[in-house]
Amino acid sequence: MTENVVLFWRLAITRLLRAFHTLIVAAILFGSASVQAQDNDRSVVYLAGSGNITLDQHIQNLLENYLGNQQDLVFVSDERAALTGNAPIVTIGPRAFSRVRQANRNAPVLAMLAAQDFLKEFATRSPGQVSGIYYDVPLLRQALIGKAILPQATRIALISTTNSAELYDTLIDQLPQYGLEARLFVVDDEKQLIPTLTRALSYGDFLLAAPDSAIYNPRTIKHILLTAYRRNRIVIGPSQAYVKAGSLASGYASFPEMAEMAAGYLQEFFKTGNFPEPDYPASFQVEINQQVARSLNIPLGSSEEITRAVELLLNNKRGQGDE
Repeated sequence: MTENVVLFWRLAITRLLRAFHTLIVAAILFGSASVQAQDNDRSVVYLAGSGNITLDQHIQNLLENYLGNQQDLVFVSDERAALTGNAPIVTIGPRAFSRVRQANRNAPVLAMLAAQDFLKEFATRSPGQVSGIYYDVPLLRQALIGKAILPQATRIALISTTNSAELYDTLIDQLPQYGLEARLFVVDDEKQLIPTLTRALSYGDFLLAAPDSAIYNPRTIKHILLTAYRRNRIVIGPSQAYVKAGSLASGYASFPEMAEMAAGYLQEFFKTGNFPEPDYPASFQVEINQQVARSLNIPLGSSEEITRAVELLLNNKRGQGDE
């Protein structure tokens, strides 16, 4: 019995020493990176990764390219995020943002790969100190992608829960300027999703999907897409991933576009101490699913042609507004 107790305590002490050693090494590496940046008279920008090594490295490379030699980018662990002082932290994805906010409520944070409905409230509560580059696409632009593909379309079907209905408020007011109208169909019981969707598809020329995880998620998307196609209706949005799953098309911002905008936000922060308000990138591209188009007998132009058609619709309306 005594030997077992001694063995237990030896193992416990060994584990504690290993953990302590790991913390010491992390602190040395973290401090060395900061000191090196200071010695080079460059500002430090910390990166909180998504956990996807390939994605995180890609974002880092793009940011380094647009920032040049002005800032040093240093990856930071969740534990060390509490010790970054006034240096800005770029978070990659909503989970990284949430972890950093839990670790350090006072850190200036620039969020990448986060949608508007996730980030907006945080930015409103901490203006200038919390900002980001929205990952999703303005719903008006998504609606106009549908219009570019189906020029004869006049009515758009929308589905939401009671809690997410406000996602569509601005869009519904904007659509009449483009010869479009929309009706919102609300479903709060998952069992009513398909019956509600069926009514929505009877109304709309196409279904416009917002980044609303309560409605559009891996569990429901197959049923939504099959129901739409059986009624010869297309789905637009909410993202590139869903185009691969079977949506006909969706807008998206490229990683270089988002990284260039993020670099500009960081440069503004180092000049003024504040980030600009969160916003969408200036330009977008269109992902399309040609196989779905063929199965529905819909003639589909190239991604570039659809993008130009959307820009033309937006620019014509802006020009009329200036008159």
